[in-house]
Amino acid sequence: MEVTEIPEAPPEVQETSEAPETPEAPETPEAPETLEAPETSEVPEQQAVPRVRRRGRGRTTLLIATAAVLGVVAGTCVGYLIQADRGPTELPSLSQPSLPQAGGKGPQPLSAAQDRRARTDGDLRKLLVERPSGARDTTSAEGVDGWMGLDAYADGYTRPTTAYSTLIDDEFRRAAVTSWQTGSTHSVLIRLVQYRQEDRLAARERVADELYGEAEYDTDSWSVPGTGDGMAYVRKQPENKAGYLPMYTAEAHAWRGDIAMQIFVNDSRPITKEKIMDLAERQMERL
Repeated sequence: MEVTEIPEAPPEVQETSEAPETPEAPETPEAPETLEAPETSEVPEQQAVPRVRRRGRGRTTLLIATAAVLGVVAGTCVGYLIQADRGPTELPSLSQPSLPQAGGKGPQPLSAAQDRRARTDGDLRKLLVERPSGARDTTSAEGVDGWMGLDAYADGYTRPTTAYSTLIDDEFRRAAVTSWQTGSTHSVLIRLVQYRQEDRLAARERVADELYGEAEYDTDSWSVPGTGDGMAYVRKQPENKAGYLPMYTAEAHAWRGDIAMQIFVNDSRPITKEKIMDLAERQMERL
């Protein structure tokens, strides 16, 4: 009987035993490649390093500041100790040695022609322009011997009482006057008014007031050379009064130092620019 051939089956079992080849799976340890996630941990490491550095800088700055303070304190203490060991410094004597007096003569005082103050503190009447030859002197009608007192000068204003108080506040000192007449209607009046000027430039202020008043009239005006703000005016229309001839007027106002100049010209005929400007320029040249 051929039944005995059955024992050949075991070799087939061995073929099925090839399944154990699966142990090759241990090669899976390559899975740790998924540990690449720790790369994200680099951010905390980068943040941690600056924190350590900041703390180190703060400590260094504190140490430097503390050392500086200690150095200043130590230096101050050493300075006090050095000064304490030194003896007192002697003060210089209050009495000074006498200085030798210079020999020879001192400089000569300036003449009135060179010293303007000496000129204006003298006889103010000598600084007035001279009357033209043939002119009739009318100074007595304006003052006494060429001088005008405070009362007489204030009376020349529209409101004498107010003018009197204003002149006192302006430190009025004195006024010199000259006047003359040529022909039957042409007259000239010149005043030099001097102020003390201890508190302010009263001469300049008075001239400014006079110039402001002339702005109310219809005039021709010109600057007086060499005076800065000095002006000369000629009124275009004459003044008319019943029983009198029409009268044309011209004025000039300027100042120099403590003296205010006033010039008034009247005539029944129009007054030329040359006439008033000539008087103003010649008078200012003498101040």
